[in-house]
Amino acid sequence: MAKKSPRKRSRSAAKPTSKASSGFTVDERAAMRERARELKAAERRGADEAADASAVLEKIAAMTDTDRAMAQRIHDIVQTNVPALSPKLWYGMPAYARDGDVVCFFQAAQKFKARYGLLGFSDKARLDDGQMWPTAFALKDLGTPDEAKIAALVKKAAGR
Repeated sequence: MAKKSPRKRSRSAAKPTSKASSGFTVDERAAMRERARELKAAERRGADEAADASAVLEKIAAMTDTDRAMAQRIHDIVQTNVPALSPKLWYGMPAYARDGDVVCFFQAAQKFKARYGLLGFSDKARLDDGQMWPTAFALKDLGTPDEAKIAALVKKAAGR
């Protein structure tokens, strides 16, 4: 029986491409890896709300000054107005969940090198208003009127 010659690799597969990847950014891939770690940790420890809350506070403490101040204030607003929402990490971001499902989250500006932080709401948030409604709000700073709006949004999102 004749022996087959080994397959040769095509030259195009060996050459590095000069085009930018149209896939996920480095920051997006990092967020996905962080989410995988969060899921594994949650699986190991089970439902431990105290550990989840502690992880959220640690993540907030590690943020830059402006992000940290906003994240801490949002955390306080959520905990004060809707204590039924449980803090947890979600893709490396402080998030607040009802029955395990994330309702809202804070995305620090530094996370994706944006010029503003983001208060976002998942599809589990009860913010529906007709056929179109906002699901995220850009935050550059928080003042008292903004805090009142956030409290009202979080209450509505949680179904209160």
